[in-house]
Amino acid sequence: MAGISSDQQQQEKFAGLLLIAAAAAALLLANSGFAQGFHAILETKLGPPMPRFGAMSVHQWVADGLMAIFFLLIGLEVKREWYDGRLSTPAERRLPIIAAAAGMAVPALLYLMVVGFDPALIQGWAIPSATDIAFAVGVLALLGARANPAIKLLIVTIAIVDDVGAVIIIALVYTADLNVTAIGVAAVLLGCLAALNLFGVRRVWPYLIGFALLWFAMLASGIHATIAGVLAALTIPLGRGEARSPLKRLEHNIHPWVMFGVMPLFGMVSAGVHIGGLSELLQPLPLAILAGLFVGKQLGVFGSIWLTVRAGIAPKPDHTRWIELYGASVLCGIGFTMSLFIGALAFPQSPEAVEAAKLGALAGSLLSALFGFAVLRFVAPAIADAQEESEAQEIFGADQPGGKRS
Repeated sequence: MAGISSDQQQQEKFAGLLLIAAAAAALLLANSGFAQGFHAILETKLGPPMPRFGAMSVHQWVADGLMAIFFLLIGLEVKREWYDGRLSTPAERRLPIIAAAAGMAVPALLYLMVVGFDPALIQGWAIPSATDIAFAVGVLALLGARANPAIKLLIVTIAIVDDVGAVIIIALVYTADLNVTAIGVAAVLLGCLAALNLFGVRRVWPYLIGFALLWFAMLASGIHATIAGVLAALTIPLGRGEARSPLKRLEHNIHPWVMFGVMPLFGMVSAGVHIGGLSELLQPLPLAILAGLFVGKQLGVFGSIWLTVRAGIAPKPDHTRWIELYGASVLCGIGFTMSLFIGALAFPQSPEAVEAAKLGALAGSLLSALFGFAVLRFVAPAIADAQEESEAQEIFGADQPGGKRS
């Protein structure tokens, strides 16, 4: 992304690599002699009894607790981009919104087709609809100077819109029996957070206390508790054009903790699936997720971009080639974090289905990462070509064909 410092680029690269390493470590442990001990640690109960859960396991604290901070960061990013960033005008929103919507719909439809609309598996339709920002950015960082900044900007923007869709799906589809009293308490707390903003409270700590209370109420309500992160983020003052607003300070402060702490921990506790062989991957559920991520995502994202540009609805991003846009579309098939997360929500009563969903999500994300990397690695970025052309014009002149000066 243009304007990002080398330190930030290094942070993104290391965060992506750390996430990959955490997932690989979980896979190795789950397929080794330490598998039983590893899973026993994940199921260890910690802390006081919590609403609907009782004493929560290590896995639950990460998936339902720490991931709320991940969703808080997503909410902060979405609000900043929508009001003060690359989604702040209708023209800027058009292409990524269309691409993200198609990139969620096509994988979901392909998933349903592969599972044959099996009633026992229909609930997993949203698993291949997500894009993992950190993993995709990590792959792009590995490309170094060959990563076109315009492509990175497009992927991140699509992924942000994609995350909004995933949050809505989780809130509307993957909920337990609702506790009306807890929902009422959550609504009051959200109103209090909005009032803090309305009355000009600029300190961050009152919002963080409100966020913690809102998380507890949401945990009791039956709506997934991580949604509290997004709702709380929307109430924090942005200060349009202001460099040190409360929202931007909080986003800056929690970003490294999420990227280097929460996400690797989630990868570690969620990616540990036993791999029995190719026959397991070819079962309907994992195969449907793999097909949705690797085939459906690139069809949805690239197809919608091509149609949108050809129809004149939105322009093609500057300094990009179609082959680069295709590579970016393939990388959007890296679902990982959100796919694993939704997979656990989709089949709460079936540990076998959750494990099968993990296998499909990991295989689809890995294929998308490797193939997308290969496409972009062996294609010179269009922006680099433009720079070379500009340098050639300075040397040879461009007033006449062949570069001869007049």
